[in-house]
Amino acid sequence: MELKGKIAIVTGASSGIGEALAQELTKRGAKVVLAARSYEKIEALAKSLPGSLAVVADMTKASDIKNLVEKTVQHFGRIDILVNNAGQGYDAQVEAIDPAIFRQIFELDLMGPILAMQAVIPTMREEGGGHIVNVSSGTALMFLPNMGGYSSLKRALVGISLTARAELANDHIEVSVVYPYITSTNFEKNTISKGKREWSGGGTLRPADPPEYVAKIICDGIEKNEVEIFAHPWLK
Repeated sequence: MELKGKIAIVTGASSGIGEALAQELTKRGAKVVLAARSYEKIEALAKSLPGSLAVVADMTKASDIKNLVEKTVQHFGRIDILVNNAGQGYDAQVEAIDPAIFRQIFELDLMGPILAMQAVIPTMREEGGGHIVNVSSGTALMFLPNMGGYSSLKRALVGISLTARAELANDHIEVSVVYPYITSTNFEKNTISKGKREWSGGGTLRPADPPEYVAKIICDGIEKNEVEIFAHPWLK
């Protein structure tokens, strides 16, 4: 899909990968709808991105998701791209997983993307197609101590994404899933933690990726219609 002239919703757009992605999409000629809970941040970002629209949305609330889609269609007339980027980490050993916290993360990391997909699919179908991108995690490909809960949700998102791609093929709605590596954002700061994150991939950790790098590979993946977008080949 050529990005020039396309209308793209980016959730979690107030910082990190979402902010960088909104900037990269704009550079490539798309018009971006910035969705996040922080009005001040996305409104400030919108002022720097020509043609963009800021919409406050809590991606755990079905009413906010519906409003986000409706405002996008009202303002731009259509939706070409949805990027489900909003999410939060949770570190805890399996025996220490707090059900209340896990349900909270479940609502944001898994149900949020599902509800957003359900909200945009009808309008994309009417327009003859579109592209949905779900941002998973490199942890979905690994088994890391203290990350069973979080990685399980990101693996579930992979399953949802690949299944939806098959289901929506006849509607010309493409679905891609992204596997970022550690990225230089506030993600770790915002992660709910009940244990120290450990690396069991062997050797030392590679340097974190800047969010701008991840934004570029996502845009490249949309343009090339890649099914799975890996931050690095060695993640495969």
